[in-house]
Amino acid sequence: QVQLVESGGGLVQPGGSLKLSCAAASGSTFSKHDVAWYRQAPGKQREMVASVSNSGRTDYIDSVKGRFTASRDNAKNTMYLQMMSLKPEDTAVYYCKAVLVELYSDPVRSLEVWGQGTLVTVSS
Repeated sequence: QVQLVESGGGLVQPGGSLKLSCAAASGSTFSKHDVAWYRQAPGKQREMVASVSNSGRTDYIDSVKGRFTASRDNAKNTMYLQMMSLKPEDTAVYYCKAVLVELYSDPVRSLEVWGQGTLVTVSS
């Protein structure tokens, strides 16, 4: 089954840290495309927070630079978002996105897949 499974969200106090994980289900693997993390706060549009190229190059929106670190482990088909010095304005549902290669289809095909979303709440 081609899907991404997210974990790691929760409630944290301002200044705290959380690490999100996003893993490809068995039977699929990351392609060489960039992977990305998005977030959607209540009443706002979804925005891309960070991206990671196949070689590990990262890009971030200005509001999270220096606080968030995105990474990927291609051997484990897993991507991560380490979030530090969290602020109330970071509260949102966080989504991962990747292009996955479906290993057992004939012909082999690639699909853009979104994770199910995980809620991060930053509040005292």
